Amino acid sequence: MSADPLNRAGTPQRSTTSPPPSGSGASAIEVRRSARRRRTVSAYREGDRTVVLIPARMSEAEEQRWVNVMLDKLAAQESKRSLGDAELAERARRLSEQYFAGRARPATVRWVTNQNTRWGSCTPAEGSIRLSHRLQGMPEYVVDYVLLHELAHLLVPGHGPRFWRLLEAYPRTERARGYLEGVVAAARLPHVPGARDE
Repeated sequence: MSADPLNRAGTPQRSTTSPPPSGSGASAIEVRRSARRRRTVSAYREGDRTVVLIPARMSEAEEQRWVNVMLDKLAAQESKRSLGDAELAERARRLSEQYFAGRARPATVRWVTNQNTRWGSCTPAEGSIRLSHRLQGMPEYVVDYVLLHELAHLLVPGHGPRFWRLLEAYPRTERARGYLEGVVAAARLPHVPGARDE
C-alpha cells in the first residue's frame, strides 16, 4: 500500500513514533495525523514499522484505540494470506523455541474444518496439533496463543497450575483469551433483522 496521497499535497501533519505493543510483529508504530483526513483511518507496513494514518482532531484515547484496531486488522490480513499447514508448522516450531526452549515438538500441525466447538486440539501420544479453520483470518496473536496452548499440552496434558504457568510466558495470553471469548459471545447474540452491519 502506498503512502497517504494527502501527505504528498503538502498538508501539515503531526507524526509520532512509539514502540509497538508486545507481540504486534512490528518494531515501531508511527502515527501520522492529517488535518485533511476527516473520518477515515488506515494503516500499512513500511519495512519493520507500522504506519497508522488518522484525522488530526482525534484525542489521544481515540488514537490509541484506533492503533490497536488497525494492528489487529493488519495482523488478521497477514495471517489470512500466509498461513497454510506448512507455515503453521513452522510458526509452531518458532513459538516452541521462543517460549518453551524448543521442548514442545509436534509431529504434525494442521488446519482442520471439523472443529466447530473448539479452537484447537492436541493428541500428545501422537504429537499432533489441529487448529480450527475458524481461526483463519483472526489476528496473529490469537492464532499464536492457540498454537502455544496446544504446544503446552505436549508438555503438560491437563489444564492444571503447571499448564497455565507455561502460558504465562506469552505476554498476550489474556488479550487473546478475551478476543476468543468475545467471538463466542458475539455468535450467541440474536440477529436483529434490519440491523446495519458495521
